[in-house]
Amino acid sequence: MSTSRSLSTLESKLETLECHFTWDLDVSRSRLLCLRDELEDIGSEEGYSWLGHIYNLQGFLHCQLGLVQEAWRFLCRAAEALRQLRNTVSDEGPWLVVNYGNLSWLHHLLGEQAQSQDYLSKIETLMSEYPSPSLDEPHPEVCAEKAWTLMKFGGNKKLLAADLFQKAIRMQPDMVEWQTSRVLALANAVLQHRGNVDADVVEKMKIAKEHDPENLYLAAVYLEAQAQKGAKIQDEAQELARRVLRKPMSSYSGFKPLLRLYRSHVSMDEAIHLAEEALERHRDARYMKRCAAICYKRRVFSLSNKHLEGSLMERAISLHKEVIALYPCSSLRVQISLANIYAKSNRRAAAGELFQELLRSDLDPEGEQMACSYYAKFLQYGKKERLEAVTYYMRAAEIQHPSFYREDSVKRLQKIGEENRQPTSREVQEFLKHLSI
Repeated sequence: MSTSRSLSTLESKLETLECHFTWDLDVSRSRLLCLRDELEDIGSEEGYSWLGHIYNLQGFLHCQLGLVQEAWRFLCRAAEALRQLRNTVSDEGPWLVVNYGNLSWLHHLLGEQAQSQDYLSKIETLMSEYPSPSLDEPHPEVCAEKAWTLMKFGGNKKLLAADLFQKAIRMQPDMVEWQTSRVLALANAVLQHRGNVDADVVEKMKIAKEHDPENLYLAAVYLEAQAQKGAKIQDEAQELARRVLRKPMSSYSGFKPLLRLYRSHVSMDEAIHLAEEALERHRDARYMKRCAAICYKRRVFSLSNKHLEGSLMERAISLHKEVIALYPCSSLRVQISLANIYAKSNRRAAAGELFQELLRSDLDPEGEQMACSYYAKFLQYGKKERLEAVTYYMRAAEIQHPSFYREDSVKRLQKIGEENRQPTSREVQEFLKHLSI
């Protein structure tokens, strides 16, 4: 067989693999950088059951970012973690299918076709020795890893993740962490789209909580769902807070949903006190500072200007600056929040300078849309500079990338175009016509 035909055959096989390179994941640079930080914030202790999955995804992320040696290092760590977590008799098992698929792709992208083929052969052997219980579905280990991965890529993927977890559970019902993750995927998807969790999802959470009593993240989300249904949860929230604060601080510890619970169903002031206590106990946990910054931001924007205290504002600003320094590659949202806090505190010049600095930086399409959208709102409502705001709504809308920020900018332009203020409305109408909107 010729070299070109051999390569074509290899590529065809690679496309059929179940791994991160074939799962249609969002690989925008901003998303990759944010996700890299999110995975680091899970921590090896709290995320122990998912270490192999974490390292596998980190390997894929680093490959997409062009950091090949880091990608290789993470994929090797993934293989070792999966062997340790799943090892019963053999070091090899179906839990390595995704990892070997990633390694096969990595070697292919590096031009190392013989090594890529070696991993393809290993996958074929694994699939032969450990066939899926269902002829129509991948092995449950593969379904579960794909489900866990999709949960990291936005709300629209969470329902698909829940469905994949359910398929994995049907084939292999003894995996408690799969059951917990399925329920969390359902709850988060519903919370994002409707704001309240359905009664049947609450019941599923209750059952999952009984099977996984040490999962404090699940406990916090369950308590939040109960509070939404009108239950009195203050005592339980305080007990849960004590348990969460005793554990290592990570994004799987349950602190973020716990703070959200406090803000919405206990009190903003108690949420602030809880955030400060956690900062005192976990001084070196950057994730903790990120959670606290969100809490202070919510507090700042929940108050009218006349009720804002200078100390509250300064604490919010200082925390945001710390978080930006701790997350240098994934802090766009935090920087926008800081600019909006400046505007709220009547430091409009500082807000404008920060927005302009962001817009001069190297942003991907969605990041630029986001910065333009928020800057336009600041100009329109904070500085009453309507014409200048239109310029930035247009800039966001011109970028041919589907996102919430483009849609929102277009809607605001449509509203401005209907106001019949000449010549601005005519200019906006012509612009929208040019966009075929």
